[in-house]
This record gives sequence, C-alpha cells and structure tokens, in this order.
Amino acid sequence: MTRLLLLADTHLPKRARDLPAEVWQAVDAAEVVFHAGDWVDLETYERLTARVRAAGGTFVGVWGNNDGPELRAVLPEVAHVDVAGLRFAMIHETGPATGREARADEAFPDVDVLVFGHSHIPWDSVTPRGLRLLNPGSPTDRRRQPSCTYLTATATPATPSGGTLTDVTLHRLPLR
Repeated sequence: MTRLLLLADTHLPKRARDLPAEVWQAVDAAEVVFHAGDWVDLETYERLTARVRAAGGTFVGVWGNNDGPELRAVLPEVAHVDVAGLRFAMIHETGPATGREARADEAFPDVDVLVFGHSHIPWDSVTPRGLRLLNPGSPTDRRRQPSCTYLTATATPATPSGGTLTDVTLHRLPLR
C-alpha cells in the first residue's frame, strides 16, 4: 500500500505565510505527494520537494494559472505517474463543474485517477467510464468553502485487473 497526499492551490506567500503544520506532517507521512498547481512562489516548490525527497518520497507536480515563468520552467502542465498499478494524471484546471466528467473522460482516456485544482472546492466523483476525479481544495485559501482542505488516500498494488484507490479522506483544517 502507498500513502498519498494531494494538495493544490497553496498560493504562498499571498494567502498564507506557510503551509499549516498539519499539512507538513502529512507531507512527512506520505510516500507520494501530488501538488496540482498554483504554488505562486518557487520557494514553496523547493521547500516541499526537498522535504518529500528527504523523506524518501516521490513528488508529482504541475503548474497552475497563477504560476509564473520560474515554476513553469520546472513543472509540466500535465503530469502522469503510475502508483501501485493506478494510472494517475494531474492538471491544474479542468474547466467548469458542469460537464467536467465528460470532458475528463475524453481528455484522459488511459487514466484511472485525475487530480486537479484551481477552484479551491474539494471534488470527488467518478465519470461514466470509471475515471476518479479528485480536487483536494486548498490548505491555505478556503474561498467560499467552510474550511481549508487537503486529501489523503491509499493506493493498493495492482491485481490482474489493476490497482485500487482506498481511504480517500478530505481533511478540513481549523480556521486560523
């Protein structure tokens, strides 16, 4: 089993000075850390990736619409990774909620899980063809949500029919 952490829309240092302590603890506990863009500053990217690598983990990231040339130079627009037999893709923005499942099925036909951000609104759904869509929200900017959030999950190794994603948990952070 592989422990996953899903983050997006950290917007540091504009929305907060740092990630909440609970998020840093989740980084330390995860084996694979995803960040779906809108970092805003290169320093946050460097701190997060260094911490993930120091713990022996794997980092997967993309740039978002608020990320400038420094971040776009080191991050892709779309990332693909296989974790425990599950085919993940990640992109910052998927467009409006209406029609999202159909667009994702068309754009990512060979993917099991699509991680995305941008809206700051947590999302967990399954498309008609079985693609799991996950948006962790934002750990630093709740916008119209009751709290800041992030996701954890577990990827279980592949069986002949593929890996499984379990224990998908939305974590709500205390207001500060």
